[in-house]
Amino acid sequence: MRKLGVSIYINKDSTEKISEYLNLASKYGFKIVFTTLISVEEENFKEYYKKFIYLVKYANSIGMEVIVDLEPKVLKRLNVSYDNLNEFKKMGLYGIRLDLGYSGIEESIMTFNDMGLKIVVNMSNGTKYIENILSYMPNKDNILGCHNFYPHRYTGLSYEHFEKCCRQFKKLGITTAAFISSNDATFGPWPITEGLCTLEMHRDLPIELQAKHLFATDLIDYVIIGNAYASENELKKLSNLNKHKLEFKVHLAENITDVDKKIVLKEFHFVRGDVSEYVVRSTQSRIKYKGHKFLPYNTFDIKRGDILIDNYLYQNYAGELQIALKDIKNSGKTNVVGKIDESELFLLEYLKPWKKFGFVQA
Repeated sequence: MRKLGVSIYINKDSTEKISEYLNLASKYGFKIVFTTLISVEEENFKEYYKKFIYLVKYANSIGMEVIVDLEPKVLKRLNVSYDNLNEFKKMGLYGIRLDLGYSGIEESIMTFNDMGLKIVVNMSNGTKYIENILSYMPNKDNILGCHNFYPHRYTGLSYEHFEKCCRQFKKLGITTAAFISSNDATFGPWPITEGLCTLEMHRDLPIELQAKHLFATDLIDYVIIGNAYASENELKKLSNLNKHKLEFKVHLAENITDVDKKIVLKEFHFVRGDVSEYVVRSTQSRIKYKGHKFLPYNTFDIKRGDILIDNYLYQNYAGELQIALKDIKNSGKTNVVGKIDESELFLLEYLKPWKKFGFVQA
């Protein structure tokens, strides 16, 4: 199940302000809350730990699930051992993320806690860490993978490394998470505040496009806003996002016909299995609208990202919807009925055979 999440930092703001943010996120359907105990100074730890316990219970009361970032020294500070995690489940935690882990056997033992507490492992390093844990026969149902976030510009993951790490976990059937960055938020756990995303390429993108990209890869299950506080407008945009189907933002031609507009916005689209390097083909509309005379208009040459519907001159292809993957000549038999927003053209590479997709009018 794909989920959206937010992050809170207990040492950065009042309980009241954080609770208000959680209420707002819950209102828009967010389910995951990420927080950390790593960045809390030792001299203030007891004070903030009480606040942390309160906020976990509060998040639970409004239907949210909390994951806390830990490392072995924090567990030691709490007098919690890897083979007895009752303290965490008692307070209502959904999962504990091990930013720095153990040797593998400890993590495998932790997964056999009888409360269903998720053990969340760092998935950004690209090592054989997860394979090592699995070699100790853990309860795999209680393992999640979660990427790091990066507050320093130019230090986020490259897409190539990100994809490699994600595939390592997905092929093992493990639920995965990654972070996106709010453009309106002002802080994270550390003093540097240059955004808080997993992928460097996301740092300056609109928040909904970051999330759309992560879900489009089919490599990430939980998308979490890393910094605080995202604006209500950003939360609303994310709540309206289709988490399971790639929906492109599209600019329709001013003179588009009612039938063509209905085909673009209302019909169900999927990529044919026999793919072309020039166009993505969605062919069901040519069957449904067989007999309708699609007259020629906007038959100028075609650019990458153009939305196309064949006109009656293409005979049995009339009514077929396509997306141009390359610039191509127009024979006059194809109508250009719209164009994918330029910022989303890079998402075309995720239209694999049989992938479902749709359009939302800009």
